[in-house]
Amino acid sequence: MKRTGPTNYVIRKTIRILRKTARQYKAKIWRYVAELLERPSRRRVVVNVSKINRYARENEVVVVPGKVLGAGTIDKPVVVAAIAFSRSAIEKIKASGGRVLHILDLINENPRGSGVRIII
Repeated sequence: MKRTGPTNYVIRKTIRILRKTARQYKAKIWRYVAELLERPSRRRVVVNVSKINRYARENEVVVVPGKVLGAGTIDKPVVVAAIAFSRSAIEKIKASGGRVLHILDLINENPRGSGVRIII
């Protein structure tokens, strides 16, 4: 069977822009995020807020190439960029003083990808 990739238009557009930015700015981090987003839906990344709290430092920029769920707590301000968020995850991240972004918004802010941590 021929491999087709994601059928969601937003994810396809995000992958295309990630690859273009990676080539333009020689930022390998965006190419890696695009590869993680191209995975089949059953292998897509899902991260809880508690894992972000465990591995991210205060005021750090974190990329989750998938969905962020609201299980657990977060007690430090962190900028989190992902494809999708649950409602409880958005509330918890904002309550701790952090920011919630789509990956494309983060690319516009930081096209070189410096100081960004990927959490899988």
